Amino acid sequence: MQEREFDYINVIPLVDIMLVLLTIVLTTSTFIATGVIPVELPVASKGGETALKTVTIDIDKAGIIYVDSRALSLEALRNRLASVGREVPVLIRADRDIRLQVFVGVLDV
Repeated sequence: MQEREFDYINVIPLVDIMLVLLTIVLTTSTFIATGVIPVELPVASKGGETALKTVTIDIDKAGIIYVDSRALSLEALRNRLASVGREVPVLIRADRDIRLQVFVGVLDV
């Protein structure tokens, strides 16, 4: 008995699976990109919202440090953070091309 080679490959099942996977990826990526899933949260009858003030520290490409959009030196940054307190969250946003030492200095403060 002689074996015959396949003249074609049936790709219809592969296309079906790929379309299902594409549908799943597109559906979940929509929720991830917008970050909004409609949820009605329960409301407490008492208690107020406590707004946490965050301190944002930006470091630009030249290594200049900005706190809440004002340029500061490291010593002025130290004084500013000391006046705010330790319980306030701090967000550091740095340009990807800065020297690492500048970032470490800010992180140390």
